[in-house]
Amino acid sequence: MRKEVDYIIVGQGVAGTLLHYFLEQKGKTVAVIDNHHQTAASKVAAGIINPITGRRYVKTWLAEELIPFAAQTYRALEQKLDFSFYHQIPLVRTLSNRSEERFWDDRLLNEYYEQYMKEEADLGNYKAFVSSEYQYAEIKQSAQAELGKLVETYRKQLEAKGEFLSEAFDYQLIKFEDNSIVYKHLQAKKLIFCEGNAAQKNLFFNYLPFGGTKGEALIVKIPNTNFNRILKQRIFIVPLQDDHYWIGATNDKKDQTEAPTAEGKKYLVDYLEKVLNLPFEIIEHKAAIRPTVKDRRPFLGLHPRYEQFAIFNGLGTKGASLAPYFAHHLTNFLTEGKDLMPEVDIKRYEALTVDNSLK
Repeated sequence: MRKEVDYIIVGQGVAGTLLHYFLEQKGKTVAVIDNHHQTAASKVAAGIINPITGRRYVKTWLAEELIPFAAQTYRALEQKLDFSFYHQIPLVRTLSNRSEERFWDDRLLNEYYEQYMKEEADLGNYKAFVSSEYQYAEIKQSAQAELGKLVETYRKQLEAKGEFLSEAFDYQLIKFEDNSIVYKHLQAKKLIFCEGNAAQKNLFFNYLPFGGTKGEALIVKIPNTNFNRILKQRIFIVPLQDDHYWIGATNDKKDQTEAPTAEGKKYLVDYLEKVLNLPFEIIEHKAAIRPTVKDRRPFLGLHPRYEQFAIFNGLGTKGASLAPYFAHHLTNFLTEGKDLMPEVDIKRYEALTVDNSLK
């Protein structure tokens, strides 16, 4: 028996999860198809929200909109799902020399940066255990969203409501009927691809210039520490629960395999040993391919030929901060016809479009 819904979402990482959430808020019916891909970036990432990034301490694009919207969305989801995964937590980073310190001080004098930068850094209870650096700086309005927990908890809710298909998506089963899409027993107005790095093999959107950057991370246990800050000192140390910490991440554009590597593990272990004067136990070694984009702007919009297909992808290393705002942005585009921002609309790549069709 055929089931009619407004939308089908393919992929339930953070992009698909948040898009479902906002579409449901608009009263739309949505089915989700996902194969529990354990190396999806959302399940491996630390979910750091950081308003000041890079070597030049640049304010994150759209920080004034993205960061408060992410906090509002994640808190609402905590209420809806009845569990905690969003944590506002200071981020302390190293300044390695006098030149970097001057650069930081110059930013501090800029009125557009002062809400995100603290004049004096507080290392908290890291102080007795880290190798000394030239100087430290503290970033305000930083946070961590445990995206893996969010995705898994949300999936269970979808399964309970009968809105989740646990399987790999098969492009060959797509049918077009009366300006709608039919997939197996589902019929929908639009099918939205939120596949992360897997979208490089998407038959309709593979013309888009996906990058794909491999990141490896460790989950370690450091007993009796209770560190209460994110520390960026060569690597990130991110507090989890019960003396567990996320350590990462590597950044490899050449290796497109999803398996953790001995080289990645050694890199992370070596740096952790240099940063912390404490023993640690490796609990887990993870890897994933981040869906990166050369211009560092997400992919949103409709296929130029098949308007029944849409995409939400390309969140890269900033998925925790980008996903809420742009899931809402795409929802308004789909349900109310509001314009997409030119910076994220895939129309910016129309010249690359090829005539994709199912063989």
